[in-house]
Amino acid sequence: MHKHVEWDDPGQYSVLAFYANTQGEHTDPHPGSIINAHYQGISVRVRVEAYVNDDTSIGEVVALISPRTGERKQSYRNLALGDMVRLPDTMRCIEPRLPDDEDDEDED
Repeated sequence: MHKHVEWDDPGQYSVLAFYANTQGEHTDPHPGSIINAHYQGISVRVRVEAYVNDDTSIGEVVALISPRTGERKQSYRNLALGDMVRLPDTMRCIEPRLPDDEDDEDED
């Protein structure tokens, strides 16, 4: 059974919007893919087990991450690692970089 999740709107980080003007660069998720979404302000990573109806992934929650600090959680509100969820393509997002993810240009 899949847990019902009210995903946050991906807004400017929408995967579909990002690839809207490209041809051939975007591929559908497949078993083993890790995809991202937002749930009540946190980043959620899902390992795809199946892709159904040409628009929805079914998979296991493998990470819950605070987008501000990078802190990983075992659970957050009604969602926990290991939960099986449905994630429509319209709710998938590309993860923004954390502020401290900047490449150190002085490092050789």
